[in-house]
Amino acid sequence: MSTDTIRGSLYAQLARQVKAAGLLDRRPVYYMTKISVTAAAFAGLWAIVVLIGPSWWSLAVAAVMAIVSTQLAFIAHDAGHKQIFQGRRGNDTVGLLIADLAVGLSYGWWLDKHNRHHAHPNQEGHDPDIEAGVFVFVNRDEQQRGRVARFWFGLQAWLFLPMLLLEGLNLRVASGRALAGRQPMRHRRLELVLFGTHLVAYTGALFVFLTPGQAIAFIAVHQGLFGLYMGCSFAPNHKGMHVLTADEEMDFLHRQVLTSRNVTGGPVVDLALGGLNYQIEHHLFPSMPRPTLGRAQPLIQRFCEENGVSYTQTGLFDSYRQALTHLDSAGRSAT
Repeated sequence: MSTDTIRGSLYAQLARQVKAAGLLDRRPVYYMTKISVTAAAFAGLWAIVVLIGPSWWSLAVAAVMAIVSTQLAFIAHDAGHKQIFQGRRGNDTVGLLIADLAVGLSYGWWLDKHNRHHAHPNQEGHDPDIEAGVFVFVNRDEQQRGRVARFWFGLQAWLFLPMLLLEGLNLRVASGRALAGRQPMRHRRLELVLFGTHLVAYTGALFVFLTPGQAIAFIAVHQGLFGLYMGCSFAPNHKGMHVLTADEEMDFLHRQVLTSRNVTGGPVVDLALGGLNYQIEHHLFPSMPRPTLGRAQPLIQRFCEENGVSYTQTGLFDSYRQALTHLDSAGRSAT
């Protein structure tokens, strides 16, 4: 592709407008405040666990901690996209400390998987988020399956939300396998130390300050609701949007916009979904700081409309309806 073609592409035109508006500038005050407040809330919840001791009220703390843990994960997500600092080192430091040490997820494993998703969203054979596994996400899936699998997939739209209660455990197991495996990982040794420290401190603190039954219940509530919250934050973004075949070609702007869905709802939804509700803007400009996405949204929507690019956004509950409807359709096609 020639230089003139690149400079004249729709994405290049949009990128010049976004950059000229200062929408890619770092927002250090926002992030320092966000990190400080969220980390303080996280530490405060652990202090409450210690102070109240062996009490079933600790399960209420576990529920709140699931929310705060997800908010921490959102910050690690922003660090992975270099939204916080200009360079890699600062962002990686924040991401490693939050993901591996505080939350208990492998930052390197997640970042590799997530970057592959960003490069090929909703593209068969390329996007790891739509690979067939416990669920199928593609209507034209023609793989031969047994009777039990076909029965399961036929009910997957109903099972999706309940199964998200296991997502927290699934993420930890996948992290552990990746760290113990041989796939290249930039900070493997450091992650092993941080991830291992988290597991020992997390389980150790619970079994020291709570009874065994309470500790197990705490883990179930915390990890279950964490997985549910994480899954509900990511599910509305792409499920039910355009799916590309393995060899289908599309320019960058169309690829990112046509496969993504925005979720409206104002500041409450912005906070609850960690800025992921601006999925179109995020996919077009992954390094754009989270608090800037809302400012960029009308500019990008207007640009898409002016150039005939379909721009999709809907309310929170309708986004879930669309995602679950797609899951039902994909599941039935696999039966």
